[in-house]
Amino acid sequence: MIKLSPHFSRSEFRCKGTDCHPTIAGNCGFDTVDAELLNLLESVRGYFNQPVTITSACRCPIHNEAVGGKANSQHVKGRAADIVVHGIEPDDVADYLEHVMKHGGIGRYSTFTHVDTRTNDYVAGWSGA
Repeated sequence: MIKLSPHFSRSEFRCKGTDCHPTIAGNCGFDTVDAELLNLLESVRGYFNQPVTITSACRCPIHNEAVGGKANSQHVKGRAADIVVHGIEPDDVADYLEHVMKHGGIGRYSTFTHVDTRTNDYVAGWSGA
Protein backbone atom coordinates (compact mmCIF):
# COMPACT_ATOMS: atom_id res chain seq x y z
CA MET A 1 0.00 0.00 0.00
CA ILE A 2 1.54 3.29 -1.11
CA LYS A 3 0.78 6.12 1.32
CA LEU A 4 0.27 9.53 -0.32
CA SER A 5 -0.30 11.35 2.95
CA PRO A 6 -0.71 10.51 6.64
CA HIS A 7 -4.29 9.26 6.19
CA PHE A 8 -4.68 8.29 2.53
CA SER A 9 -3.17 5.64 0.28
CA ARG A 10 -3.03 5.62 -3.50
CA SER A 11 -5.37 2.63 -3.71
CA GLU A 12 -8.22 4.66 -2.17
CA PHE A 13 -8.24 6.92 -5.24
CA ARG A 14 -8.04 4.18 -7.91
CA CYS A 15 -10.76 3.90 -10.54
CA LYS A 16 -13.39 1.46 -9.31
CA GLY A 17 -14.38 0.26 -12.76
CA THR A 18 -14.42 -3.51 -13.09
CA ASP A 19 -14.16 -3.76 -16.87
CA CYS A 20 -12.35 -0.66 -18.06
CA HIS A 21 -8.88 -1.89 -19.00
CA PRO A 22 -8.29 -1.25 -22.71
CA THR A 23 -6.79 -4.68 -23.52
CA ILE A 24 -7.91 -7.12 -20.81
CA ALA A 25 -11.00 -7.52 -18.66
CA GLY A 26 -10.32 -5.74 -15.39
CA ASN A 27 -9.51 -2.42 -13.79
CA CYS A 28 -7.55 0.24 -15.68
CA GLY A 29 -5.60 1.24 -12.56
CA PHE A 30 -6.06 5.02 -13.00
CA ASP A 31 -5.09 6.50 -9.63
CA THR A 32 -3.43 9.86 -10.28
CA VAL A 33 -4.75 12.33 -7.73
CA ASP A 34 -4.38 16.10 -7.61
CA ALA A 35 -2.12 17.25 -4.74
CA GLU A 36 -4.51 20.07 -3.84
CA LEU A 37 -7.36 17.57 -3.49
CA LEU A 38 -5.23 15.35 -1.27
CA ASN A 39 -4.38 18.30 0.97
CA LEU A 40 -8.04 19.28 1.16
CA LEU A 41 -9.03 15.77 2.20
CA GLU A 42 -6.34 15.80 4.90
CA SER A 43 -7.84 19.10 6.08
CA VAL A 44 -11.29 17.50 6.34
CA ARG A 45 -9.81 14.54 8.23
CA GLY A 46 -8.03 16.86 10.67
CA TYR A 47 -10.94 19.21 11.24
CA PHE A 48 -13.48 16.48 12.05
CA ASN A 49 -10.89 14.13 13.59
CA GLN A 50 -12.75 11.23 11.99
CA PRO A 51 -11.88 8.76 9.22
CA VAL A 52 -12.75 9.85 5.68
CA THR A 53 -13.95 7.17 3.28
CA ILE A 54 -13.49 7.88 -0.42
CA THR A 55 -16.40 6.28 -2.23
CA SER A 56 -15.35 7.50 -5.69
CA ALA A 57 -12.31 9.43 -6.86
CA CYS A 58 -10.41 8.74 -10.08
CA ARG A 59 -12.56 7.50 -12.93
CA CYS A 60 -11.35 6.59 -16.38
CA PRO A 61 -13.68 7.74 -19.17
CA ILE A 62 -15.11 4.22 -19.55
CA HIS A 63 -16.03 3.90 -15.86
CA ASN A 64 -17.22 7.52 -15.69
CA GLU A 65 -19.66 6.88 -18.53
CA ALA A 66 -20.79 3.62 -16.94
CA VAL A 67 -21.76 5.41 -13.71
CA GLY A 68 -23.50 8.26 -15.54
CA GLY A 69 -20.81 10.87 -14.92
CA LYS A 70 -20.54 13.98 -17.08
CA ALA A 71 -17.96 13.84 -19.85
CA ASN A 72 -16.04 16.78 -18.37
CA SER A 73 -16.18 15.38 -14.82
CA GLN A 74 -13.38 16.36 -12.48
CA HIS A 75 -13.21 12.67 -11.49
CA VAL A 76 -11.75 11.93 -14.95
CA LYS A 77 -9.00 14.46 -14.23
CA GLY A 78 -8.12 13.06 -10.80
CA ARG A 79 -9.38 16.27 -9.20
CA ALA A 80 -12.55 15.04 -7.45
CA ALA A 81 -13.63 12.75 -4.65
CA ASP A 82 -16.97 11.69 -3.22
CA ILE A 83 -16.45 11.27 0.50
CA VAL A 84 -18.14 10.14 3.69
CA VAL A 85 -16.80 11.33 7.04
CA HIS A 86 -17.51 8.79 9.77
CA GLY A 87 -20.25 10.08 12.10
CA ILE A 88 -20.60 13.45 10.35
CA GLU A 89 -23.56 14.58 8.24
CA PRO A 90 -22.71 15.32 4.59
CA ASP A 91 -24.11 18.86 4.93
CA ASP A 92 -21.72 19.55 7.82
CA VAL A 93 -18.80 18.41 5.64
CA ALA A 94 -20.01 20.67 2.80
CA ASP A 95 -20.38 23.61 5.22
CA TYR A 96 -16.77 23.16 6.35
CA LEU A 97 -15.54 22.96 2.76
CA GLU A 98 -17.39 26.15 1.85
CA HIS A 99 -15.42 27.98 4.55
CA VAL A 100 -11.96 26.72 3.57
CA MET A 101 -12.11 26.53 -0.23
CA LYS A 102 -11.30 29.49 -2.48
CA HIS A 103 -12.19 27.66 -5.71
CA GLY A 104 -13.45 24.26 -6.79
CA GLY A 105 -16.72 22.41 -6.48
CA ILE A 106 -18.86 21.14 -3.62
CA GLY A 107 -21.79 18.83 -4.19
CA ARG A 108 -24.29 18.15 -1.42
CA TYR A 109 -25.89 14.72 -1.51
CA SER A 110 -27.92 12.85 1.09
CA THR A 111 -25.27 10.19 1.77
CA PHE A 112 -21.97 11.78 0.71
CA THR A 113 -20.20 15.02 -0.17
CA HIS A 114 -18.51 15.69 -3.51
CA VAL A 115 -15.43 17.89 -3.48
CA ASP A 116 -13.24 18.89 -6.40
CA THR A 117 -10.38 21.26 -7.14
CA ARG A 118 -11.48 22.53 -10.54
CA THR A 119 -9.74 25.71 -11.55
CA ASN A 120 -12.13 28.64 -11.39
CA ASP A 121 -12.33 31.86 -9.42
CA TYR A 122 -15.20 30.75 -7.19
CA VAL A 123 -16.62 27.73 -5.41
CA ALA A 124 -19.30 26.02 -7.49
CA GLY A 125 -22.01 24.39 -5.42
CA TRP A 126 -24.97 22.14 -6.09
CA SER A 127 -27.29 19.64 -4.46
CA GLY A 128 -28.09 16.20 -5.78
CA ALA A 129 -30.22 13.23 -4.84
